[in-house]
Amino acid sequence: MALSGISRVRRQLPTSPWLFAAPGLLVTGAFVLYPFVSTLVNSFTDRRTLIPGRFVGLANFRELLHDDMFWTGLRNSTLYVLGVVPLLVVLPLLLALLVQKNIPGITFFRSAFYTPVVASIVVVGLIWVWLLDDRGLVNAMLETVGVGRVGFLSDQWLLLMSAMAVTVWKGLGYYMIIYLAALGNVPRELHEAAAVDGAGAVRRFLSVTVPAVRSTMVLVGALSSVAAFKVFSEVYLLAGPSGGPAGEDTTLVMLVQRTGTGLTGRVGYASALSVVVFAVTVALMLLVLRADRKEES
Repeated sequence: MALSGISRVRRQLPTSPWLFAAPGLLVTGAFVLYPFVSTLVNSFTDRRTLIPGRFVGLANFRELLHDDMFWTGLRNSTLYVLGVVPLLVVLPLLLALLVQKNIPGITFFRSAFYTPVVASIVVVGLIWVWLLDDRGLVNAMLETVGVGRVGFLSDQWLLLMSAMAVTVWKGLGYYMIIYLAALGNVPRELHEAAAVDGAGAVRRFLSVTVPAVRSTMVLVGALSSVAAFKVFSEVYLLAGPSGGPAGEDTTLVMLVQRTGTGLTGRVGYASALSVVVFAVTVALMLLVLRADRKEES
């Protein structure tokens, strides 16, 4: 009787892991794999919101090459990566070094720096709009000191830089926590040995801290690169649905949203844009990892 029960359990074991994994696999299939495959298929069709569409091959991708808004979105998304990623790699590390020390009241500052991370992006966007508007607090202060009003939200480049500032401000606390975890694994003896050899604070930072957290810096660079290239909320909230003056601050993800939504949305063309965004983000991650491996070798 006992032997038959054991053999029955052994026969059931091969399928048991799949039963435990089934809920996660179903969710992944329904909300990740199916949308990905559907977007890939739609990119080769002329599908619209209420029209199934027909197969058109590479027509959507050829149209991209002649679409001025696509090149504008690609330019802005690329500039966003170049402007945001270096700051999000370096500044959170410096911030983590500051809050790493156990001094009275440091917990308050850690919480304060992390607060923007948990705040709603809509609330954050509205706060920055109120600050940077022509009648906002920042312009009122500038006018008081005699500088005059600055068109933070009406000038093409100032608006894009303002959105970058919001992204950096909101992301500092998140990446600071990642660096804090990495700094906790750096042996204190290395800093003590460097100090004995006469190395100052800057020298210890460059010779001890940076090499010890280099892998974390690569991780932060990869994560922030992908997030910056897919930016949507910050620019949308500051620039509005039109994408700033004459749409010159439109990013690729904003263009996907604008093209593929509504009763007359061009789902096929928006899907082709989405495929391009996916390909570029994968390429960014591969470039970061390749640079890291080259540096290690």
